[in-house]
This record gives sequence, structure tokens and C-alpha cells, in this order.
Amino acid sequence: MTDGAPRAAVTAESAVWEALYEVWRSGGTAGLATVVSTFGSAPRPAGAAMLTGPDGEVTGNISGGCVEGDVYELSREAVADGIPRLVSYGVSADDAFAVGLTCGGTVEVFVEPVDAGTFPELPSLLASLRAGEPVAVATVVGHPRAPAVGAHLVVTAGDSTGGTGSAAGDTAVREAARALLRRGESAPVRLPGGTDPGRPGAGDGARDPEERTPDTADGALRVFVSCLVPPPRLLVFGANDFAAALTRQARLLGYRTTVCDARPVFTTAERFPDADEVVVARPHEYLAAEAAAGRLGPRTAVVCLGHDPRYDIPLLSTALRLDLGYVGAMGSARTHAERAAQLRAAGLREAELAALSSPVGLGLAARTPAETAVSIAAELILLTRGGSPARRSPAARPPAGPSRTAAPSRTAVPSRTAVPSRTAVPSRTGTAAPSRTPGASRPSARGAPPGPPGVPAGEDPDRLATTAPTKET
Repeated sequence: MTDGAPRAAVTAESAVWEALYEVWRSGGTAGLATVVSTFGSAPRPAGAAMLTGPDGEVTGNISGGCVEGDVYELSREAVADGIPRLVSYGVSADDAFAVGLTCGGTVEVFVEPVDAGTFPELPSLLASLRAGEPVAVATVVGHPRAPAVGAHLVVTAGDSTGGTGSAAGDTAVREAARALLRRGESAPVRLPGGTDPGRPGAGDGARDPEERTPDTADGALRVFVSCLVPPPRLLVFGANDFAAALTRQARLLGYRTTVCDARPVFTTAERFPDADEVVVARPHEYLAAEAAAGRLGPRTAVVCLGHDPRYDIPLLSTALRLDLGYVGAMGSARTHAERAAQLRAAGLREAELAALSSPVGLGLAARTPAETAVSIAAELILLTRGGSPARRSPAARPPAGPSRTAAPSRTAVPSRTAVPSRTAVPSRTGTAAPSRTPGASRPSARGAPPGPPGVPAGEDPDRLATTAPTKET
């Protein structure tokens, strides 16, 4: 049974889209800025968005403060003149702390005016988002015909609405968007010249070189696919203080968390206020039921914090046979060796055992529940970002959570109509911001042998991992 109703997940991305829909529904126009590509030490990933409302209110952010001021002004301009813009912000070694990215990366930002006329597909997008259905919005950010820039195609696993301007372009973008949806990634997509000849009825004039935007002079179609997917899941098995600390930490990372245990006296919503749901059930039975319902996948992490083989072995036997992003189990290295022997006896193959993170968490010498939660969260972050702790086999599955995005093209261009260069304005520190010219990037601010299974090379097999589980009374 479930003790307490699951809370609806509210992410930064969904907050932006909800705010945008409120403006759309009221008949107003808002400026939507989206990071469409990144390179180097960009502060926010592709897909990060910032909304500027009709009254100047802001929802979301795209750089953590580096370029928000300039993008805010661009959003206001886009609302005023109805022209979308694609602009690049990058680093300059000669002028490292000029207005731009002090972190040293490069980002491309697409700024568009949004209202009922420019984005009629928005209600369909919001319906999927509110239903928890993975949905992608593909936005044309570069097109041989400038007036086509800003078109949208909303794509789900089984349906789509809107379009890029041609059947050929729509087919290619739908295929790319669904592939990205399966991975939970947002990324730019570039289709070669000839894929999309322009909007229906455009005729030969669609190929007039004078109408082409500078970055699509070769006839290429540039689309950014923003994938809006439910938060990654973290299933924590074992109702103890470590579980309470881990759900608190995981919420900060954006996971939707579930605590499950077969003991009703310990498994209550009051003990786990940060969990999205608290379930009283046999762990392996609950996990199998969730898998059968199609609610698990590569963006699901499972952590076993119990210390009862009656529950742990069936749970891990089930988990390691599923296509999950992460499976971890708490305990000492000796406990892991005993557990591994029991799992082999239960029929698990070595390749399946290699996917088990045990002892769970990075080796931070953690002792308290809060420290242990940090070590587990750190391992999830490390694996999500492509790292590999020493004890993990190359055969281990990829972790749960968002993936890295593709590297961008760096050219900054305005769409539709050239935008006049901006005059320098004083910054808050008193220095002048350089002008931005269409088509130009802006300067920016600023061998030990392996040990037994589950034990890092050179470690004592009997050492404790991040912590040993405490007994419950």
C-alpha cells in the first residue's frame, strides 16, 4: 500500500512552461530564451530556459547570472518587434571579464516571442507535461527562409502536432526527437540542405539566397529539440535514517523518490517527509510490479539500504536483471562478498553483478546518515556525468539522471531580419559592455592490481564502505 499520495513533481523547466502558458492563455506575448547549444564550461545545459513576461517578470534562468541581463533585454526586444534571435555568448582570452561568460564556455541562446499566433501547439505541450508524459518540442532556429524560423513541432511517443514547414523536415525531426526522448536528452539537430525546401506554397522564392539566414546559406535546417521528461526516479529500499537522509539529498538533485519497506511500523510518511511516496510492500514484489507497469528504465536508480538477506537478495536479483540506470547496496566489503555469493547462487551472471555499486557511494569515509547520503548522491552525479569509480566494471550500465548535451556550432546570427548593433552600456561595475553585431560572437567575461569484486584496487577487502547500517528498534 502507499502511505500518503505522491506529490506532483515541479521542476524549473515545468515552471517556465506553466508561466508561459498563463501568458499565452491570457492573450499576451512573452519572450522565451532557450539555451540551444553549449561548448566548454557552460553554466547551464542545452534546454535551460528563461521567460520574460509582459510586465517584465522573469521565470527561470539560462546562465546562473552571466548573461541574463543582456538576454532579458533581447527578450523584451523580441516581444516588441516580433523577431526571433539566435545569439552566441563566448569567452575572450583578451577580455576575460567583459560582459559574457566568466566561466569560459560558449552558449547559443535562441530568443523568441511567444503568443497564440507564434505557438498554437502550446496547449498540446502543456497537456502532455501535466500528465507526466514525455514530450519534446522541436523549434526551428535556423532555416533557408528566415520567416520559417520559430516554427514548432511538438512530439510525443505516439503523436505530434505543428511542423517545421515540410513533410520531409517533419519526418526527420520526429525521428530525431523520439530518439532524444528515449534518452531524456535535449540537443540541437541539423538537417542537410534539401531536407526542407521551405513552407508549403513558398515556391522557388524559398531558395532565394537573399532570403537565407547567414548560418543556413547551405540550405541546412537547424532545429533545437527540448525534451521535457518526468524527473528521474530513485527507489530507496529500507525504512531507516539513511533512507530519510538520502531522500532529502535526492530531492535537491531533482529525483522523484520512493521509500519502500515491508515493515509498516517503520514505513510511514511522517518518518520520510522528503519522499514523494512511501510504500509498504515486499521490496522485490514492488519493484517487479513497477517494472511490469512500465514505470522503470535507464533513468531509474535503485538503492538497497536494508540489511536483511530475506529481502535484499530477492530485491537485488530482480533489480540487476532490469534495464535500470543504477543499482547500489549498502554494507561492508565483507557483506558485499557474501551478498555476491548469494546472488550468484540465485542465478545472476557476472555481467549482471558487475552493474552493482556495492559498497554503495563514493569512498568519502562517511559515517552519519547525512554523510552517507552525500556519498551516494555524489556517486550518482559522477556516473551521470560520465565518470567511473574504480570499483565499477566497464560493463556497468549508464546511471540515472539527465545526460550531457551535444557540442554546438558557435556562429551567432539573428533570424528573419538583421538586428541593429547595440550600443555600449555601462555595466553594474562601471565598465562598458561591448556592442553586439549580428553574425558575430560576443566577448565574454573572463597501477595497483584490482581487488575482490566490489573493492577498489589496493583496498582492504574487510574495510567498511561509506557506512554500516544501523539497527532499528
